[in-house]
Amino acid sequence: MKIIKDIESLRLWVAKEKQFGHTIGFVPTMGFLHEGHLSLVKSAKAETDCVVVSIFVNPTQFGPGEDLDAYPRDFEGDQEKLENEGVDVLFYPSVEEMYPQGFNTYVTVEGSITKALCGRSRPTHFKGVTTVVNKLFSMVEPHKAFFGQKDAQQVAVIQKMVRDLNMNLEIVACPIQREADGLAMSSRNAYLSEDQRKDALVLYESLKLAKEMIEKGQRKSIKIIESMVDKIKSVDYAIIDYIEIVDPYTLEAVEVIEGEILIALAVKIGKPRLIDNMKLEVSSCY
Repeated sequence: MKIIKDIESLRLWVAKEKQFGHTIGFVPTMGFLHEGHLSLVKSAKAETDCVVVSIFVNPTQFGPGEDLDAYPRDFEGDQEKLENEGVDVLFYPSVEEMYPQGFNTYVTVEGSITKALCGRSRPTHFKGVTTVVNKLFSMVEPHKAFFGQKDAQQVAVIQKMVRDLNMNLEIVACPIQREADGLAMSSRNAYLSEDQRKDALVLYESLKLAKEMIEKGQRKSIKIIESMVDKIKSVDYAIIDYIEIVDPYTLEAVEVIEGEILIALAVKIGKPRLIDNMKLEVSSCY
C-alpha cells in the first residue's frame, strides 16, 4: 500500500492506473477506522480495480465548540487495517495541503436537503462536507465513491451535488454496519462509557419500534415519533436533537407514511452526539 501525502503525487498515480484501463474506487474517511469503514473498502475492492482511501479530519465541517481537536485519531492502527484489506493507496494530506493559505472557495448545496436534520443544529457542517468531498473527487477522479448509509443525510447531499454538477462518477451507498447488539458503528462510540454504551442501544430500539408500528398499520408520522421519543426518554439523560420521518432523497418531512421513507434521529448520550436511521419501503412491510 502506498501512502501519499501530496496532491500532485496522487494525481500522477491515478493517471498511471487509468492508462492501464483500471477503474478507481474511492473511500473518503476521517480515520479511526472500524468495521463500518472497512465494509466500504470491501465493497470498493469488489467493484473496482484499484482502491484509494483518504484519511483527513476536515476542519471545515466542524462548527464552534464541536470536537475537532478531540476527534479520535489512530493513524498507525488505520494503516494496518487498510493494508490488511489490500488497499492500493492511502491518501493522508495535511490541512495545509488541502486548504493552502488564501483558500476561500466553497461548494454548497442549498435547500431543505442541507437545512433539515443535522443541518438544523449544525448549519455550517454540510458546506464543509461538500467542499472537501468536491476537492477530493477532483484529486482522485474516481469511477465510484463509497459512503455509509449511517450518514444518510450526507449521502443524499453528496448524491445531489454530483447530479447538480454533472460529475462523472457513481456514488455507492453501502448498508449500515452494526455491532452484534445493534448499535450503529461510529468513531464517536469511543467516547461512550460502559453504561452509556448500553444505554445507547435505545436509538436502534426506537427505530425497531417505529418499524413494528408501521408493520402493524400506523401511517401517521407524529404517532410514531411520539412513541420513539417516549422510548428514548427511558434513558433519562439522553438529549434528543431530532427524530424525523422524511423523504430519503429530498429529506422533506413526511406526515402520512407511504412508499419509501427514512426514519432518522440524532441523540446525545452523555458527550457524544450519535446518529442512526432506518430506510423502509412501506409496501415491503407486508
